[in-house]
Amino acid sequence: MILLSLQSMKLMKLVPNAVRMSSTLSRDSNFFFRQLFDSVSSTYTYILGDLNSKEAVLIDPVIEHAERDANIIKELNFKLLYAMNTHMHADHVTGTGRLKSLLPGCKSVIGKASGAQADIHLVDGEEVTFGSHKLLTVATPGHTNGCLTYICHGQSLAFTGDTLLIRGCGRTDFQEGCSETLYNSVHQKIFTLPNHYTLYPAHDYKGVTATTVGEEKKYNPRLTKSLKEFIQIMDNLNLPYPKMIDKAIPANKVCGLY
Repeated sequence: MILLSLQSMKLMKLVPNAVRMSSTLSRDSNFFFRQLFDSVSSTYTYILGDLNSKEAVLIDPVIEHAERDANIIKELNFKLLYAMNTHMHADHVTGTGRLKSLLPGCKSVIGKASGAQADIHLVDGEEVTFGSHKLLTVATPGHTNGCLTYICHGQSLAFTGDTLLIRGCGRTDFQEGCSETLYNSVHQKIFTLPNHYTLYPAHDYKGVTATTVGEEKKYNPRLTKSLKEFIQIMDNLNLPYPKMIDKAIPANKVCGLY
């Protein structure tokens, strides 16, 4: 992991919508990883690439940053194969449709159970390939019906969307939310991964960039509880109505091009 300099950290605090990113050439030096950030919705966007084939995928883009993402991909000489969503978001409009126009040949991807339009609809167990790397699609509903977790076993990491956040989880009080379903998704599909696997969520509201399976199994204040206790917690969050939901969901049903 490349650590940010003190000057870079100061810059991120000063610049609105600053690109918060980290790059790794993990155990496989052919694997490219970059984490980007939208400060309005606290959304993380991820670029994954194969440095030999120059094929790449992008996970959870935000429409306001589509040009930013496209420019990075062009500058790094990647070919974007897929602009992917972990689920149909309620807090921002996806950038997948816009990216298709900025990067011809790119295809939009979302879970079939989401009910949203896309070029490719994934179901549990399918794989997305870019160069020599693969993402395994695992259905993890509960926040929404169409929530997916993308697991890269080759790099010991996973992208959990809103199903599992860092020391938290996605809400279950709107769309097709179900607390019991979410709890089972996490315990059966994510917590069964090896403890050292790094987890990257779709959002974080405290500036934390990643976590691990082992950390969340030990420290997550909601998902370390029993199912009954978890449902009680989720039923009593008393959170405000999502301010973007009435715009985001209709837009995201049509690939962000509403």
